[in-house]
Amino acid sequence: MAQRPTVPSTADTRTPGSRPHRARAVWSPELLRYDFGPGHPMAPLRLDLTFGLARELGLLEHLELVGADPVGDGLLLAVHDPVYVEAVRRASDDGTPDHVHGLGTPDNPLFRGMHEAAARVVGGSVDLALAVWRGEVDHAVNLAGGMHHAMRGRASGFCVYNDAAAAIAAVLAQGARRVAYVDLDAHHGDGVERAFWRDPRVLTVSVHESGQTLFPGTGHHTDLGGEGALGTAVNVALPAGTGSAPWLRAVEAVVEPVVRAFDPQVVVSQHGCDAHGSDPLTNLDVSVDAQREAMVRVHDLAHAVADGRWLALGGGGYAITRVVPRVWAHLLGVVAHAPVDTATAVPPQWSAQVQEWEDCDLPATMGDGPLVLPRPWSSGYDPADDVDRVLLAVRAAVAAHLDVDPVYG
Repeated sequence: MAQRPTVPSTADTRTPGSRPHRARAVWSPELLRYDFGPGHPMAPLRLDLTFGLARELGLLEHLELVGADPVGDGLLLAVHDPVYVEAVRRASDDGTPDHVHGLGTPDNPLFRGMHEAAARVVGGSVDLALAVWRGEVDHAVNLAGGMHHAMRGRASGFCVYNDAAAAIAAVLAQGARRVAYVDLDAHHGDGVERAFWRDPRVLTVSVHESGQTLFPGTGHHTDLGGEGALGTAVNVALPAGTGSAPWLRAVEAVVEPVVRAFDPQVVVSQHGCDAHGSDPLTNLDVSVDAQREAMVRVHDLAHAVADGRWLALGGGGYAITRVVPRVWAHLLGVVAHAPVDTATAVPPQWSAQVQEWEDCDLPATMGDGPLVLPRPWSSGYDPADDVDRVLLAVRAAVAAHLDVDPVYG
């Protein structure tokens, strides 16, 4: 087994004499049944490879692993129409496409057992969210989750049921008054935003590639939420080609201040890793190292504003062997307070197993290279810079609703 790194990290917040950190992750082979078939980008192999890598790195020793059961209709109906749930169940059983509900399309092809498989993903996220809210665990993670495109009445973008929205709805039903949802997937978190468009109790913040160049074509900085909830939808639509430092600048300049201003009791975050430059479906260029840094920042936010109550979810990510397992292994490490240094060698045992599946050139380390941190927003913005203009526009748009100064940090 590969030696685990012992380098310090801001992700490890334990102090001498404090109780042990409690972290829980959903994982069982049954989650691999969410499978759209050969050739589909969202291959369940992503999960299998990730947990195999995490095992070799020793990360699973720091996590309580639990399975997940399919959630019942009662919880699904908190975020989905009954007609849609019945349509999924029917299409799952008889294999008849239903394009009205987005079922049987190239993005969302049918497979037998679709309803149960998708409901199991929801069950995992809901159970973890409630465990975090009740104080049974400090942090929790469901890498099979993050199905942020599913709408109330239709499947969309590889997502059948919206586990993120269901998890948020579950803690609201248990008495939470403010929940912050942070979406770092390259695609706009449209389904979660739409689910809480008119709910002032939920802040949705999405950092994504502009809809001018990427599905689903939504998530503009002027989209601020519905009546009674203005300012609770925040969208950072970045230009195609945005790299690691400006992407992290967006996290520092928008995500951190708006979440702090909202002062949530729970933080739910989505860590689709398709913002990486190697991803075949997107046009951003964000390194593994930068994505790990963003995880640490979200983690630290949860401790700063929500007493550490944090649920992290997976999402997109289609560079299946070279990127997804490394990024999500980092997420498991941050959640577990056992962070992996990006200079750590990729365990040769894991690489050998991957080579048996696909003859490919795998990275040698858990990172892509030196991390270049962005200039802090407080140092001033550059009006000639495409990303800075986006960030200023976003901050100005939300300033009337949240305590965020448009220009200064």
